[in-house]
Amino acid sequence: MNRYPVPSVSSFPTLVRADDLTNWVRRVADQDRALHAWVRLAGEAALRDAGSLSGPLQGMPFGVKDVLDVAGMPTRCGSPASPDDPAPADADCVARLRAAGAVPIGKTVTAEFAHVTPGPTRNPANADHTPGGSSSGSAAAVAAGMVPFALGTQTGGSMIRPAAFCGVVGFKPTYSVLSRRGMRVMCPSLDVIGWHADTVDTAARVGAVLLPGADVDRRAALRFGFLPEPPGYRLEPAAANVLDHARRDLLERGHAMATVAPPASSARLLEAHGVLVAYEMARSLAAIATAADALLSPALHDTIRRGLSLSDADHAQARRLQESARNSWEHSFGDIDLVLTSSALGPAPAGLSHTGNSGFNKAWSVLGWPCLHLPVTVDAAGLPIGVLLVARPGADRQLLAWAGRLHAAIDRRRGVLPASRTAYSFLS
Repeated sequence: MNRYPVPSVSSFPTLVRADDLTNWVRRVADQDRALHAWVRLAGEAALRDAGSLSGPLQGMPFGVKDVLDVAGMPTRCGSPASPDDPAPADADCVARLRAAGAVPIGKTVTAEFAHVTPGPTRNPANADHTPGGSSSGSAAAVAAGMVPFALGTQTGGSMIRPAAFCGVVGFKPTYSVLSRRGMRVMCPSLDVIGWHADTVDTAARVGAVLLPGADVDRRAALRFGFLPEPPGYRLEPAAANVLDHARRDLLERGHAMATVAPPASSARLLEAHGVLVAYEMARSLAAIATAADALLSPALHDTIRRGLSLSDADHAQARRLQESARNSWEHSFGDIDLVLTSSALGPAPAGLSHTGNSGFNKAWSVLGWPCLHLPVTVDAAGLPIGVLLVARPGADRQLLAWAGRLHAAIDRRRGVLPASRTAYSFLS
């Protein structure tokens, strides 16, 4: 398998002076002319007033998906239909990171209203392949070495799929564990704020600021449920091979591994996801669809039309299935600690007119379970491939604590950096 060096937070300078921040953002702007990961970068005045620049994340620059508010910047949601008025205050998650010493240096590209129509972002591993969506800008900015972490959101696979396609760590917390104040919520029963990071350590440091505290279990051996394929899908050979290598690596280190089958409700869970997304997006965007109909994409029009055709009873039935599945899935997995499965059906597909298939991520989004993508290797074309760890609801800090050790056991990236990646990387 191909291997490449892993960026780490230690590669980033501590940007504690306004001049440091300003120079860093200038470098980001220069590199972004090819990558298109950012929709707006902070100006010098904002960087001078960045905050205390002290705390556990002191001087760490980060990106913010353009569905989350950053004070003084507009939140456009990837659409010209959104107003250009600057947000009066930070989203709760941004405010907490800023208070911990981190610095939001700009807004990253999102698919239109965090749905399916992609923005202009390119994949740092190969500019002719999709970076995924809808948090494409956040994943690409981290993969290119522009920031050590960036905030995103997930409704279906919007955190995990870009992490997989761009080759970075991607974390989606338990549903409702983080405040969504200051977020443009499209689907209230699904939307979750998460983050992309250069390493598990960085992801855990962000989690220590944002996630509720809890004791961490330090057991050496864990019980895994191995889910070899998504319900209704067939993994591509490269993804299946990487997943099997990870399974064997973990077995060799003394972890228990039992193959599990998804519960019988899997297909209905995916149907419920479709109902929840269409019904809730149609109502969340009703005012914009009325006022700025011509500025919305055909794909979004289709989703809104489909959503308006669904009744309140249809939505209530999908919500009941969601609640029932949360109980039945947890029971069906017995006493396992983590599920090991694939984050995507394969490496990033060619083309920029789509964001790839998120089918295998949707079930976890409906369930609201915490998920962590771990990059493992690249294929012969230099495209990243990794695996997904899924924990039980509420075990977010536990998942991040275990993941550092687990990632070291399966990571096969040390060695050669694909040439296509160096075009954007500050760290090469």
